[in-house]
Amino acid sequence: MALTTLPKPPMPMPRNKKQTTAIRGIRAIRGIRGIRGRATLTGASLAAATLLLSGCSSYDSTTPSDARGKAGDQVKVAAGAVDCNEAKCIALTFDGGPGPKTPELLKTLKKEKVPATFFLLGKKHIDRYPDTVRAIADADEGHEVANHTWTHPRLPDVSEDEVRRELSRTQDELERLTGTKPTLMRPPQGRTDDKVEKVCKELGLSQVMWSTTAKDYKTNDSALIQKRTLDQAGRDGIILLHDIYKGTVPAVPGIITELKKQGYTFVTVTDLLAPAKPEPGKVYKP
Repeated sequence: MALTTLPKPPMPMPRNKKQTTAIRGIRAIRGIRGIRGRATLTGASLAAATLLLSGCSSYDSTTPSDARGKAGDQVKVAAGAVDCNEAKCIALTFDGGPGPKTPELLKTLKKEKVPATFFLLGKKHIDRYPDTVRAIADADEGHEVANHTWTHPRLPDVSEDEVRRELSRTQDELERLTGTKPTLMRPPQGRTDDKVEKVCKELGLSQVMWSTTAKDYKTNDSALIQKRTLDQAGRDGIILLHDIYKGTVPAVPGIITELKKQGYTFVTVTDLLAPAKPEPGKVYKP
């Protein structure tokens, strides 16, 4: 049976167990073509090799519950704040805005008294809708303003200096508009690496991934977006949505109503981690 020739990626010296596993997998895949039976590929090696060859990121992450646990019993949640060790918490997050539909979303969140975390994008969003950025930051619901880069590049594919420019420009503009520099960022497409971690540490930014995605960038069907979100929701989860797409904002009221019925309490990402404080550079993923 003919086998497809895999591309030969650069082979850096491994620095951790994950990289070593991936490299072994790649070598084994190559060996299959020429030496039948000699290359034994474990499930871990195959998965890691596929990940590396496809260009996807591999990283170590910390769950919200682990972050809270590491804070220790001596550190308490602030008075009046939600304690997610006790409450059934979930974080609602929005990427890629602000946009024309964001004010409608803010009205829904205000009506439902739900805080959210907004990972804001610079070009054609922050620069076009500065008043909306201020409205997010000033809302009584306590929304969290976070960084989603300026032009949405795949950060592992650009230079360290470019990563720094993308994040710093967004940081500076958000501070100018809101008076506060964000402490959270979300790498576009969830792609990160050691270089991104290094820059995030310098800039005081923690990296935030997600556990639930409706893939709302592929559909305008609000009912489907709601269903996908509810099907994946779980305690300590982080929901990823985009307030820039046609079907998303209309799906939010139903998502909130149903999750409240299921006993969930909505919190920002920072409150989901509390009493732990987000550590710059670290990746948080449920």
